[in-house]
Amino acid sequence: MTRSSAPRVVGALLGFVGLSTVAGLLAALLVVPSIAVAGEGVVTAADTFNALPSFLKITQPAQSSSIYAKKNGKNVKLATFYVQNRTDVSLAEMSPWVARSAIATEDPRFFEEGAIDLQGTIRGALSTSIGHSVQGGSSITQQYVKNVLVQRCAQENDGTSKKAVAAATKCYEEVTATTPARKLREMRYAIGVQKRYSKHDILRSYLNIVGFGGTVYGIQAAAEYYFGVPAKNLSLVQAATLTAIINNPSNLRIDHPSNKDNGSANHYAKTKDRRDYVLTRMQKEGKITVAQRDRAIATAVRPNITPQANGCATAVKYDAGYFCKYVELSMLNDKAFGKTSAERIEKLTEGGLKVYTTLNLDLQAKAQAAVSASMPASVPGLNVGASNVAVEPGTGRIVTMVQNTKFDETASASAGTTSVNYNTDHNRGGSQGFQTGSSFKAFTLAAWLEAGHTLNESVNTTEHALPFSEFTNSCYGLGNEVWNVANAEAAPASMTVLLATEESINTAYAAMGRKLDLCNIQKTAFNMGIHAADPDANPFTSPPSMILGTNYIAPLTMATAYAGIANHGVVCTPVSITRIEAADGKSIPPTATKCTQGMSTDVADGVAYALQTVLKPGGTAASANPGDGVPIIAKTGTTDGAVQNWLVTSTSKIAQATWVGNISGSAGFYKTYINGQYGYGLKFTMDKTIIADLNAAYPGAAQFPAPPQSEIGVVAKPKPAATNDSKDGAAGTDKKTNDTGNAGKGNPDKGNADKGKGKN
Repeated sequence: MTRSSAPRVVGALLGFVGLSTVAGLLAALLVVPSIAVAGEGVVTAADTFNALPSFLKITQPAQSSSIYAKKNGKNVKLATFYVQNRTDVSLAEMSPWVARSAIATEDPRFFEEGAIDLQGTIRGALSTSIGHSVQGGSSITQQYVKNVLVQRCAQENDGTSKKAVAAATKCYEEVTATTPARKLREMRYAIGVQKRYSKHDILRSYLNIVGFGGTVYGIQAAAEYYFGVPAKNLSLVQAATLTAIINNPSNLRIDHPSNKDNGSANHYAKTKDRRDYVLTRMQKEGKITVAQRDRAIATAVRPNITPQANGCATAVKYDAGYFCKYVELSMLNDKAFGKTSAERIEKLTEGGLKVYTTLNLDLQAKAQAAVSASMPASVPGLNVGASNVAVEPGTGRIVTMVQNTKFDETASASAGTTSVNYNTDHNRGGSQGFQTGSSFKAFTLAAWLEAGHTLNESVNTTEHALPFSEFTNSCYGLGNEVWNVANAEAAPASMTVLLATEESINTAYAAMGRKLDLCNIQKTAFNMGIHAADPDANPFTSPPSMILGTNYIAPLTMATAYAGIANHGVVCTPVSITRIEAADGKSIPPTATKCTQGMSTDVADGVAYALQTVLKPGGTAASANPGDGVPIIAKTGTTDGAVQNWLVTSTSKIAQATWVGNISGSAGFYKTYINGQYGYGLKFTMDKTIIADLNAAYPGAAQFPAPPQSEIGVVAKPKPAATNDSKDGAAGTDKKTNDTGNAGKGNPDKGNADKGKGKN
């Protein structure tokens, strides 16, 4: 022995003596619970080892949730939500190289030993005690326990506050500290896990919980992220690479190509060294041959980084970003997924849910093409847009949801992009809704029939200045103002309500309103699900001008109401989710549609009878008729100057609402030229295609039943045409309408700036 080596030997001996106390304690503890060192056996040990904390029971760790939609009859993934990107899979869903590489490297005696690798533990403790680098020496069972404890630190100290971050950091330091106390606790817990679960359960749970760098957890997410394949398709080289990363995820991850120490320039040298060690261990343990090892070692580390976006950004691929966000917000506001907001967020981002939706991606693509062909994503100098949404009568299922812009909820969104969903209420997408114009007349007509009037009853069309005092509103007082109403073309001095509906004559509907209680019109609309899109910014009101559509309503709400009319007065709340599968395979029922009789069957059939005239020759939307012979109800809506433009339709099978207009500002679409035509006509162009596609997808629409004769009434002879007045004028076969009767000047846009990406 040389002099220079003597101090090291003495130091080692002294370190060993110092460790003997710890080793003695280990032996004393481990002798009692025989399962700690034996692969099988019955525990008759001290109570210290009998209790297993509930959080160590093998359960599903935090997993990502995904939203799906149908395409060509098959489910495709729209988006994924996660705090930790993880998807649990069984051992059968993992490549056999995964388990072989992990066991050979991390715990070669896994299937023979008990919960604790006694040899490795003592070797690691001895190395650490004499001043060498810290060595783990932990069995896979112990590593599983450690990972659960680390996860628990994050779960119990969730949040971004300084207090939460400090608590999580302290917890992490305690459960990862290289101290005898921490090691003994980890060992005790490992024994408890071993008593309760099989080796295969423990191995599966370990491979699903372990981290692979960043927010990537579990072998399935790691395989998809680093190599773009599912875990079951991992090759020997890929599996060995991922096993290598487990050793030190922060330093060995292979998604930082610019890293000087471990990047593309040096061919991920650190990871390759560890991977080659894994391959060597596999060969020594008999998992691969020498030839397999040598070929694998000669292979470079070649990542195929496939990021898994968190949220609805990936749904843009299917033009479904806005629908995806609607589903997300619906879940976060649905108490079926948790009593509190925090519980619902946790369920979505950690619950491993598979959310199957109502969206038909084939129809979605066609609707998007039709909208985009008419309204570009942006128009220089204007803040305008267009949207379309379709809903099934009787089920409330949302089938399509599109608009002219591209979904983008980042702060750097550019022109033609926005996070605001023009189809929905403010709490489901940020919109304040739009004035509906004459498409609201359907509810005035329903109130007219409910009050005992008929479709063939004649009304005066000549009065234009109508004092509020001539109207009744039992909901609240009206004041002393005067409502000025105008049409666009000549109309008879009087006409039937049926003809006034077909030609959308404003003064006729104003005359109808004087014979009704405005409060009852409002109640009729409410009974059909109508409500303000953003009641804080624009609450629903019922002055006389309400008759012609001055309230701000979302297209989805209008489509839902018209679906109710087509469904004989039974309106069903809109739904976007068909079923949800939890991580354990069990179903979680979402809040179902709620169907109510919003108006009587006779009244609904009377309204439908009148609205069928709108798409026929002479009606205000004749040019939008696809000519397929399908019975369809419809109503146009146009605010002053065509600032906002609507067409809402429904067959007995499918309803849709199209809006085209100003997001902010008041550009008049009668004179605004967009994409080769005046903006007023865009809704007809896009809807002719959309309605045809919907009818083809929903064949067999039934004829609407004729209403009772008491709803129709006796036809009266019209009076001669009035001078200096007009009915809704013709542009080709379409009547121009001035539907709000000077009651509203577009969308005043009270906020919702959306970082300059479009207001509504």
